[in-house]
Amino acid sequence: MEKATAKNIKTVTGETKSPQKFSKEVYLKWYESMLLMRKFEEKTGQLYIQQKIRGFCHLYTGQEALVAGSESVLRREDRVITAYRDHVHPIGRGVHPKYIMAELMAKATGCSKGKGGSMHIFSKEFNFFGGHGIVGGQIPLGAGIAFADKYNGNDNVTLCYMGDGAVRQGALHEAFNMAMFWKLPVIFIIENNYYAMGTSVERTSNVHDLYKLGLAYDMPSFQVDGMACEAVHEAVESAVARARKGDGPTLLEMETYRYKGHSMSDAQTYRTKEEVKQYQAHDPIDRVLETLKKNKWITDKDIEVIEKRIEDTVAEAVKFGEDSPFPTADELYKDVYTQTDYPYIIE
Repeated sequence: MEKATAKNIKTVTGETKSPQKFSKEVYLKWYESMLLMRKFEEKTGQLYIQQKIRGFCHLYTGQEALVAGSESVLRREDRVITAYRDHVHPIGRGVHPKYIMAELMAKATGCSKGKGGSMHIFSKEFNFFGGHGIVGGQIPLGAGIAFADKYNGNDNVTLCYMGDGAVRQGALHEAFNMAMFWKLPVIFIIENNYYAMGTSVERTSNVHDLYKLGLAYDMPSFQVDGMACEAVHEAVESAVARARKGDGPTLLEMETYRYKGHSMSDAQTYRTKEEVKQYQAHDPIDRVLETLKKNKWITDKDIEVIEKRIEDTVAEAVKFGEDSPFPTADELYKDVYTQTDYPYIIE
């Protein structure tokens, strides 16, 4: 079976164009945001093993720079939609982790009222449109959300995330064609962690550089170091500026890596521990922390304070989830679409 190669690793960990472009405040925001995502997912994994979280569970550990780097560009009014590896995207949007943890525990206080679980996190308040369990199902939806903003005449943009496995879905090509034809304000982001479940990119496509899929539609398409917040921010910044001007979509292939399995039940027999360690040696959180230390923007005491704050936030989220009630039976009949004038409804 094909493995992620040394070439992949070199590409993923390449230097950014302007590493000193960003301020101390931006680096501190990236560091704290990513550390919160990491600690939240680590706790989620523990709770899943304890059977306090059930069903499917896909962790984002290792890929945090994609969300942190993108969110430092976006406005609150902008829209985000993704697949089922969706716990940390809403954290990046600003949703308090306690509402996500409650949803993972299927509690009524969860951001989807306990009805969505791990794969269907939503927040209307923070313009996070999920969380979708159907592989690639969010791609045309992302184009549709962008179409609505263009139709309504505002300058919001939509970030539509997908995994490298999702690009095999035919709906992607239809969405790309319409997005370019109508110049929709959508940025398509491929979270390329090299394995669709347990199958490498090399075993599913003749095209290994996935950004090239957009070139068939004359869509501006680029490969990005997804393990570096700086590179992610710059790529998204450029794409967002293009979309806000009315010039249409962009495709960004973010080369990244997940340290955990595809889901909690994944034995990970398709890759070696040595391969995982190669990527962990270029961890996005460590890279940001290294920059903070190099510039003397953070002290050991500052790190302790941040770690304690995050530890307390995660503990608060767990307690909130555990103390919250399960939905009542009558919730089965709420939030369900019905068409009352449909002629074949049986009374």
